[in-house]
Amino acid sequence: MSEMAAWLVVWPIAIPLIGASLAIALWGRPNAQSAIGLITITLQLVASLVLLDHVWTNGPVAMSMGGWPAPFGIAMVADTLGSALTAAASAVALIILVYGLGATHIEHRRAGIIPLLLALVMGVAGAFLTADIFNLYVWFEITLISSFGLMVLGGRREQIDGAVKYAFLNLLATTLLLIAIALLYGMTGTLSIADLPGKVAALPADAPVETVVLLFLVSLGMKSALFPLHFWLPAAYHTPLPTVSAIFAALLTKVGVYSLVRVFMIVFPDGGEIAREAMIWVAVATMVVGALGALAETDIRRVVSYTVISGVGVMVGGLAIGTELALLGTIFYVIHSIIISAALFMAAGMVVRASGGTLISDIAGLYKGAPFLAVAFLVCGLSLAGVPPMAGFWPKVYLVQAGMAADEYAIVAGVLVSGFLTLILVGRIFALAFWREATDRTPPGASGRPGNGTALMKSAIGALAALTFVIGVYSAPLAGVSERAAAELLAPDAYIEAVLGNSSRTAAIVTDSMEVQQ
Repeated sequence: MSEMAAWLVVWPIAIPLIGASLAIALWGRPNAQSAIGLITITLQLVASLVLLDHVWTNGPVAMSMGGWPAPFGIAMVADTLGSALTAAASAVALIILVYGLGATHIEHRRAGIIPLLLALVMGVAGAFLTADIFNLYVWFEITLISSFGLMVLGGRREQIDGAVKYAFLNLLATTLLLIAIALLYGMTGTLSIADLPGKVAALPADAPVETVVLLFLVSLGMKSALFPLHFWLPAAYHTPLPTVSAIFAALLTKVGVYSLVRVFMIVFPDGGEIAREAMIWVAVATMVVGALGALAETDIRRVVSYTVISGVGVMVGGLAIGTELALLGTIFYVIHSIIISAALFMAAGMVVRASGGTLISDIAGLYKGAPFLAVAFLVCGLSLAGVPPMAGFWPKVYLVQAGMAADEYAIVAGVLVSGFLTLILVGRIFALAFWREATDRTPPGASGRPGNGTALMKSAIGALAALTFVIGVYSAPLAGVSERAAAELLAPDAYIEAVLGNSSRTAAIVTDSMEVQQ
């Protein structure tokens, strides 16, 4: 592996770090910060696509920081899954930023939304590309700090309340994650994700592996908003600016799901019997509770928050099955959810902007006042429900097929029931907020127009709506990427070889030396 190829892993992280630093240096100059934000995420997207192309052609690529060999040094690695999610996150972050330039008041840009957003994107890329389980915790902390700053922009009382709940519960999750990592390190003596499978397999039968696995499930489940640890998400995601809500929904829970996939497919490929069984029923409960919660809500922003929770259950359901077809469906759904979650929060922001209210019962006639928004919302909503030919249809088909083949009928039922409930939800919102005629009882402005910045906002939502339709009609490329990523998870030899590589011999020599000293 050439040194130039190894550097490809670093650039998706280094570019937003440099961009955030430049944006901070230009504090108080919002237009310059906006330009830096657009350039930075565009460059990150280019770097991510180049990395994905290299991985697709040559297999996983890794780089050891400072020249220290793995498993003793810190390594970054890109396989098909990590590089594909990094590219998807960069693309959607760029579209969200375009939306934000139209939706965000200039005072919020003066308050630092651009550098905070770039720091968040950097943390997400770092989590997707790290090969060290402790540094996964570090990247979680970076996303937590930056997301807390984004959540309180505006300083409204409900934002502060949501931010406190969000920060407290996520700090609790990271504390549990740190405890799990410490216990794992104490048992194995390594933090390298590539080195851990062999060390875990060699543990004695009385090692508390099941306890550690359950700790990972609880901590990462809380970060992913799995039932019954999901309540922080609808309490927090509806409070910040629409741009912030969109990027939270698109990226943050996906980092949690990605981490669950890495831990359960690489570190604990056999898992724990209790944890695997718990994951099945937790996934089903998350799907159904998320969909029912969305149906019960009246605030359109909280409705969309609950749909994010339901989607997390679908992803984790595929992981619980664990077959190649199920993992294909999970990875496909993660990328689909990155797109749709962002689009729906952006659409909800435009609905609130156009109507002046957040309660669905108070909104009417938007089909006439904002027809483009109505069509985009309907397309994204149908994709969320899994209606063909939208992108959301295919991963649910894969998951249902995988569940039937594995006799996991509870997950099949969860996917179908949650999809049906989501379809009812989309129809209800569209009928009330968009199709229903405004009456004398409709609050003034409830059927108005989105106002200033509409062109940028419409272009962003339109791009995501078009993308989900195109992926649905021509799903082969994304299905191919997802299939290869699933195969690499089930046979991680190339991933392990990329990280350890020639350093395996060096690591063995160092280990022998340490044993002699002891």
